[in-house]
Amino acid sequence: MTEPLFTIPLWADLLGVGLGGVQGAMFASGFQGQRRLDWLGVAIIGIMIGMGGGLIRDILLGLQPASLQSNWYLLTATGAALFGMLLAGLFNRLNKVIVVLDAVVIGMFGAFGTSKAIALGIPEVPAVFIGVCAAVGGGVLRDMLMGLPTAIMHVGSLYAVAAGAGCTFIAVANSFGMPITLAAVIGIVITAIIRVLAVSFDVSLPEQRRLYRRRVATETGIIPIVRVEN
Repeated sequence: MTEPLFTIPLWADLLGVGLGGVQGAMFASGFQGQRRLDWLGVAIIGIMIGMGGGLIRDILLGLQPASLQSNWYLLTATGAALFGMLLAGLFNRLNKVIVVLDAVVIGMFGAFGTSKAIALGIPEVPAVFIGVCAAVGGGVLRDMLMGLPTAIMHVGSLYAVAAGAGCTFIAVANSFGMPITLAAVIGIVITAIIRVLAVSFDVSLPEQRRLYRRRVATETGIIPIVRVEN
């Protein structure tokens, strides 16, 4: 595959890795009981969140992962994870900060994935898919390592939907001539806003079983149907 016409600046990529490392460490530090982690475990989770999205993005694009071509990626992810772990007590009392940080990380990985795919000549729809995979990839790896149900597969606060909206904007805006850098910045903002609003107002997609709830209730009479009378 040829080199892209647009490359993600190193500082921007490292910023995403660092924020992801902090967010991952804060997530892991909050577990109690049988899932308590030691420092190494927390650091590993932080590193996987920080680097997982970029690894998945470059693998899908058929490129050598950028995070393995420089010392700074692993050093940044490790340092950020330790920082997040040491300050977890403070951050865990600031729920709004954690929510916003998580939303920004999702937006950045999604925007970087979509932008890099478009720059390599990938069509818009696959480019959006790659961006969403990059956005949620770190979280999927985290859940797998910790033996947790994969969050993206269950009812939640528009995790992948927020990333999809931001990535779709980038692809559409760029197809209409907007510079990819500007489109990526706006895409990050869109993703972050949707994610924060979804968490704040507890918005999620309907459960699959609700599609058939009314029909089953009618056929079996087990689940009551409430009729509103004017």
